[in-house]
Amino acid sequence: MSPPRSGRRPGNPDTREAILAAARAAFADRGFDAASVRAIAAAAAVDPALVHHYFGTKEDLFRAAMAFPADPGRLLPEVLAGEPDRVGERLVRVFLTVWDSPAGAAGVALLRSAVSNDWTARLFREFLVTQVLRRVLDHLGVDPAQRPLRGGLVATQLAGLGMMRYVIRLDGVAAADPATLVAAVGPTVQRYLTGDLD
Repeated sequence: MSPPRSGRRPGNPDTREAILAAARAAFADRGFDAASVRAIAAAAAVDPALVHHYFGTKEDLFRAAMAFPADPGRLLPEVLAGEPDRVGERLVRVFLTVWDSPAGAAGVALLRSAVSNDWTARLFREFLVTQVLRRVLDHLGVDPAQRPLRGGLVATQLAGLGMMRYVIRLDGVAAADPATLVAAVGPTVQRYLTGDLD
């Protein structure tokens, strides 16, 4: 009988879940920027190459760890293309398109969990900041000193809209046509992005 093997765990059905668990802990504890694929692999006791094999890029791993229903990397070009003074409208339109689709159920579950679970809230916040808001604010050339406030204000609109339309299902907002909400909320998001906040 040969001795048990030591070292890193080979690829097996549990490997993917071990990587996801390690990734969730790392992203929640250290944030997206500070969490490295190498550290996540070490925590999961796998080779870093297996992380890339299962998930691709660090952004893909983050999205999988969040179980987020859409890839911001594929959606944001639609938001950022065109006139800079209409980014707010396009951001709200894309937000509603994703959340009104069948994939939106995962977003609703995530939002519900973030409200009641601090760990999920940290992951959700990190995802929103690094994968969505930072990219939009970078594209618009917003002063770095203003980015935390402006990004936070945009998040209040999107999270509030998500909560009222999909979780609480407030009359009027839940039943409103997406175009109506884009016209009503888009200019406010735009002001938060680039307008006068005084």
